[in-house]
Amino acid sequence: MPPTTADSSVGPLERGLAVLRALAQAPRARLRPSELVALTGLTRSPVDRIATTLVRLGYLREDDRELVLAPRLMELGLAYLHSSGIPEALGPPAEALADELDESVSLAVPDGDAVRFVVQSNRRRTLSVSFRVGDALPAERCAPGELFAADWDVQQYAQWQARTRADPHDAGFPAVPPPRPRRARTTEAELRARAAEARENGWVLDDQRIEPGLVAVAVPVYDQEGRVVCALSVVSHTSRHSAEGLRDFALDRMRNTAEQMSRALAEVDVGPPARTPDRDHSLDAKRELGPEYLQSLARGLSVLAALDRPAGMTLSAVAEATALPRATARRSLLTLEHLGYVAIDADGHRFAPLPRVLDLGYSPLSALSLAELAQPHLTALVRELHESASVAVLDGDDVRYIARVAAGRIMSVAITVGTRFPAHATSLGRVLLAGLPNEHRARWLRNARLESFTDHTVTSADRLAAVLEQAAHDGFALVDQELEEGLRSIAVPLLGRDGQVIAAANVSLHAGRTSADEALRTVLPALRAAAERISADVALVSDAHPLPFA
Repeated sequence: MPPTTADSSVGPLERGLAVLRALAQAPRARLRPSELVALTGLTRSPVDRIATTLVRLGYLREDDRELVLAPRLMELGLAYLHSSGIPEALGPPAEALADELDESVSLAVPDGDAVRFVVQSNRRRTLSVSFRVGDALPAERCAPGELFAADWDVQQYAQWQARTRADPHDAGFPAVPPPRPRRARTTEAELRARAAEARENGWVLDDQRIEPGLVAVAVPVYDQEGRVVCALSVVSHTSRHSAEGLRDFALDRMRNTAEQMSRALAEVDVGPPARTPDRDHSLDAKRELGPEYLQSLARGLSVLAALDRPAGMTLSAVAEATALPRATARRSLLTLEHLGYVAIDADGHRFAPLPRVLDLGYSPLSALSLAELAQPHLTALVRELHESASVAVLDGDDVRYIARVAAGRIMSVAITVGTRFPAHATSLGRVLLAGLPNEHRARWLRNARLESFTDHTVTSADRLAAVLEQAAHDGFALVDQELEEGLRSIAVPLLGRDGQVIAAANVSLHAGRTSADEALRTVLPALRAAAERISADVALVSDAHPLPFA
């Protein structure tokens, strides 16, 4: 490959990435276009065209005149995580260590002069760690940073110095609080000395550098060539351990886990190639939207999303994975390499994403709960049908509502988040019960109290068992005035990444407005489409870590 130069940049791709970074760092990951103009230095016209393109790609959505990051954007960060092999190979031993120690455990990788989390196994406590996968910390303010700084060269120290001078308050690291006012800035000599000590000891202690009360110990995880790939950290609070006490408590078990992780890295399975598209789908959007659609931005992001192979990918493989001409794929790769999102191997033949890709919204999106994922899709469904829609989970004998959008009608059902109804008399409950394994469903039916609410309520366990079997077969449940006279509802399952039912979505109807046949004909298709979109978002958010429900 010829050397990369700034002239290789594809302008719309660079500007589009700047917009995504600005949104990722914004409160609640949402901004008005005018705010993006101010933050990026772009004029309104390119911001609007970038927004149009990113909305069409599903990376952004529009909400009340604001642009909001959408879960599909996570496919860029997931390309890096899959390519690194770290979450899949090292996540299980990290979780096992967190269970053994009953403390939060993380894995972080070097990202320039920063440290970026790629695995988080947090313990739920009143005082607990709030860092998320994708969050970055300044190297000088955390234990993993000293492990990584031991391998820095002169240029990397110069880059670190430039960053600390330009950003003395760590404003570029939204996940961390500013340094304490009276704390002196770390000098290069101090960081070099601490890094040398970390190399000699094989561990680093962090005594409240990030925040008062937060203590941590970190050890390196090596690859087969003896290079530090990532750092394994255990984090606690001074109410449970002093820094030295945490080291004495955890270090031996951490070293054993790090050795196990090094062996696991050697066995990362490259796996079969992903299914490739039959053509370049950006052509359709370009024909439909014309000049408002930035095809080079869409193609560049498709290249970045395709780089998910652990061994990296050749130019030919990238072109095949994206259905793009080699010259187009090459221009995008060179731009991404120039901007720090992609690395090229020493031979110049293979490309791999870098941790900086996680800067593109992965952290705020990974924290979205099931309710937050469902809410915009419920809102769109209510706008389409003009009927109220909800999401609920099974909670003992009841369903418990976790998301709700009410239609603006005079007569409506009084339901809020947290409302509970008996599962047997609701469409939500029947879908959730139908999704249980057979033995669990049978046990629920044996123990449940099947109370009657109207003349229509099914109260026979045998009859309810048959109804649930039919719901499992049909993939939906229609309940007609069994909870309350005049109330009709229809529900479908929401699926997790493994295809199992994790929740249910429904639409509530007034029996006088919508017949059962009309509900099946007009409401069910729209409800199923919304459920598929919610389930797709769930699959993205839960790809590399558990889905937050609350």
